[in-house]
Amino acid sequence: MEPISQNYFEEHILESLIYLTMLTALVIVLIPRRQAHLIRLVAIGSGALLLLGSVLVFVAFDYASGEPAYQMLRSYSWLDQLGIDFRLGVDGIAVPMVVLTGVVIFSASIVSWNIERVNKNYFVLLYVLVAGVYGTFVSLDLFFFFFFYELAVVPMYLLIAVWGSSSTFETFSRTKEYSALKLTIYLVAASVLVWVAIIAIYVAADTGTFNIIELQKAVQNGAIDVRAQQVLFPLVLLGFGTLAGLWPFHTWSPDGHVAAPTAVSMLHAGVLMKLGAFGIIRVGMLLLPEGLDHWALVLFIMATINVLYGAFSAMAQTDLKYVIGYSSVSHMGYVLMGIATLEHIGVTGAVLQMFSHGVMTALFFVLVGAIYDRAHTRDSVVLNGLAKRMGITAIFFAFAGLASLGLPGLSGFVAELLVFIGAFRTEPILAVLGVIGAAVTAVYILRLIARVFFGPLNPQWDHLTDISKREGFAAAVLAVPILFIGIWPSPFLRVINSGVDVAMQGLPGG
Repeated sequence: MEPISQNYFEEHILESLIYLTMLTALVIVLIPRRQAHLIRLVAIGSGALLLLGSVLVFVAFDYASGEPAYQMLRSYSWLDQLGIDFRLGVDGIAVPMVVLTGVVIFSASIVSWNIERVNKNYFVLLYVLVAGVYGTFVSLDLFFFFFFYELAVVPMYLLIAVWGSSSTFETFSRTKEYSALKLTIYLVAASVLVWVAIIAIYVAADTGTFNIIELQKAVQNGAIDVRAQQVLFPLVLLGFGTLAGLWPFHTWSPDGHVAAPTAVSMLHAGVLMKLGAFGIIRVGMLLLPEGLDHWALVLFIMATINVLYGAFSAMAQTDLKYVIGYSSVSHMGYVLMGIATLEHIGVTGAVLQMFSHGVMTALFFVLVGAIYDRAHTRDSVVLNGLAKRMGITAIFFAFAGLASLGLPGLSGFVAELLVFIGAFRTEPILAVLGVIGAAVTAVYILRLIARVFFGPLNPQWDHLTDISKREGFAAAVLAVPILFIGIWPSPFLRVINSGVDVAMQGLPGG
């Protein structure tokens, strides 16, 4: 064991987040299946502690100039021969992702209260997934970074295949098994590329360690030549980009959204897709900066296609989940555009967009899930005038929609503004196309709100009830950070800026 910090809280808070998720899964395993109510309480209680711990990480992080780039460091020797350590720490980019995870898992645990079918196994898999998410965001060792990355992806198959739902349309059908398998095949294939890139970086750097901090220093000193970085970066881009919904490797995502149960859709869109973008920054930008610089225009073009393709596809959908699924593809395009700008303000906007989109999309799925539970359909063609029966749901849905289209005063506006400024500084033509994508987003979001919630009430929905207090509380938890960042973004931006400063040091001219 190699203690780095003398402060007990800073030494143990990050590992405690991982251990708590694993302990929660273990405790639920030991609870008899018939104690379904107790299982729910344990899951929600653990979610509350994770949210509290995540917020404490944000509060404790010192972004002031002169402080170490990575804080709350902790390291345990694991395999000395290969230089693999269980090494944890956060920078200004990881901290908002830790908070995002805490917010979403707490809300997802509350929403999962209605899971009846073997809820014991469901919550075990859910918390194993979240352990992988936390581990990925706080790992500073490439080996464990990849280990937790895979741990976050694997439970998705069972969560969708067992507790998901199938979709039937006039011309085709999508079973939950099909969607789960498609998701798994795409993400496992992409992970192979990531693993190849990680091994290649380890060998090429020849530092004898998987320590990301040491590897970054070695790369800045020329340990990996420019040509090698240019060859390896596409592996990182396609490997992590697939999970981030990068066009044209995004098709698993909308199908996965539609088939997944509500809480899993929240984690899928709210957190898991951010792992992909985070991986591009953590591995691609830090360890292959020359490669990112070489391929930046290609990434920019693909990201712009993401924005437009996702927006127009969302406009063509009638299933509410497909609308949100393709909208996620579009909004992740802004994240990738921000990274591709190689501008400080653009990358900052990308990280803030990751957080903003995470809570906004999770909120959307809470509301869509509530509508489906009551109406047993997500077809916007027949869902009309619901505001007369589901007024609180309509308010929250409109709130999420306005954040999605970038209304000033909400988090989406701040994030997209930063991305667009960075984009106009680098590729003005592509930036204009990105703005057009934002305009299309406004069209389909406003049209969807008008169609589903306003106008004459379809008589068959006279029996519908509004969201419960429990669902309303989960929605409020997600709405608060959207409003907070929209009104006062400075605390988040200060933290993010400190991480972007370090991440961009190795870039040409950085």
